[in-house]
Amino acid sequence: MRAVVLRRFGGPEELRPGTVPEPVAGEGESLIDVTLAGLNFADLEIRAGVYAPPPLPAVPGVDVVGRRRSDGRRVVALLRAGGGYAEVAAARDAYTVEVPDDIDDAQAVSLLEQGCTAYCALVTAGRLRPGESVAVAAAAGGVGHLAVQLALALGARTVAGVASSPAKRTFVRSLGARVAVAAPGELPEALPEGVGLYLDSVGGPALRAGLAAVAPFGRLVSVGARGEVSDTVSVNELTERSVGVHGLWMRRVLEAPPLFARTADELFALARRGALTARVDRVVPLAGAGGAHAAMAARETMGKVLV
Repeated sequence: MRAVVLRRFGGPEELRPGTVPEPVAGEGESLIDVTLAGLNFADLEIRAGVYAPPPLPAVPGVDVVGRRRSDGRRVVALLRAGGGYAEVAAARDAYTVEVPDDIDDAQAVSLLEQGCTAYCALVTAGRLRPGESVAVAAAAGGVGHLAVQLALALGARTVAGVASSPAKRTFVRSLGARVAVAAPGELPEALPEGVGLYLDSVGGPALRAGLAAVAPFGRLVSVGARGEVSDTVSVNELTERSVGVHGLWMRRVLEAPPLFARTADELFALARRGALTARVDRVVPLAGAGGAHAAMAARETMGKVLV
């Protein structure tokens, strides 16, 4: 089968189309004839060998949509071990969800992994309450642009987004955010009352700046960090300010099948009601995967990138 093959860690140029054997489905798995695979920021770090480096050669990609061979049903699936940038993927049945007929492939694969991350960060970890204010880091990105919409759909009073360029801030406002700023350090001036819930996906100094914008009794939820950054938050600081810091790792959601299934159902229900729409930035062929990685690394993309 055709696939994007990573034979050594490095830059986007290391992603090259090639031919590899089809995967073999193990117990509790099914083969999927892939129509689209999602590109995520973690893919860039895996490609560079700085995060969860797989044995080489490897086929990247953790979210796919296509037809399940066993029954021909259209499904979207998450792949913990990668393998998505290919014509065929083997997916665990527990991490596979049937796609409603009125949701197309691009929306399905764009919503599942990053939508589950955003939803569980807001609801499961963040305990979002109707009437609260929410701020979202990297609000024009794959997780962020869904988080803005979800916060509004879940009853947030005010949503603010952090985005690096004027075009991205315009996009974030088009999603319904009342406030769009270039950096989290601008939030205290834009929202002097503070925010009840801050969703961070950047880490490092940006996380610290976001935490400073959280109001007393508010929360910050971290869903990851970009690059090699470290965060140190003292218990004394949290106590004195009466704020909380939580973390969310999507793998824990997958390890709780009822939570994963409920979240997927809710995402698709919101999409069918028109309350949640994934923006597809671009769709590239297998040979274009390296260029798509380069564009994401240069912060040129908004929303979801598909292969």
